[in-house]
Amino acid sequence: MIAIDTNLLVYAHREDSEFHGEALKVLLALAEGSRRWAIPWPCIHEFIAIVTHPSIYIPPTPLDVALQTLHVWMESAMCQVIGEGPGYFGRLRELGLKAKVKGPLIHDARIAAICLYNGVTELWTMDRDFSRFGILKTVNPILPKK
Repeated sequence: MIAIDTNLLVYAHREDSEFHGEALKVLLALAEGSRRWAIPWPCIHEFIAIVTHPSIYIPPTPLDVALQTLHVWMESAMCQVIGEGPGYFGRLRELGLKAKVKGPLIHDARIAAICLYNGVTELWTMDRDFSRFGILKTVNPILPKK
């Protein structure tokens, strides 16, 4: 199973994003495909915070539109929303200590730990910070394939 990071959700949603077309194609292929995929709960919360923030986007996305966008993605037959559960903290602890996480990087460690806890084998993201968690394969699906 793969998981989608916040940045791809934002780019797919915001038409004024530099990567909108490519990110939207990625999300549509997943939503209409037969491969299982997931969105971690922290990425859902971060998506809402970013697209509705008036200092990030002018105009910001209205909350009801952001929520409807998420609803459509989450209703995809192959989409699963993933989060923490019993035993999750062990994963977070392991990743955090191994990567020597500090400060805001705990957010990325949380997403990586949630992914691993839920059986995700690949995180699709444009954020290179996730590479510090070597146990979780990261892929930028927008980069041209070599």
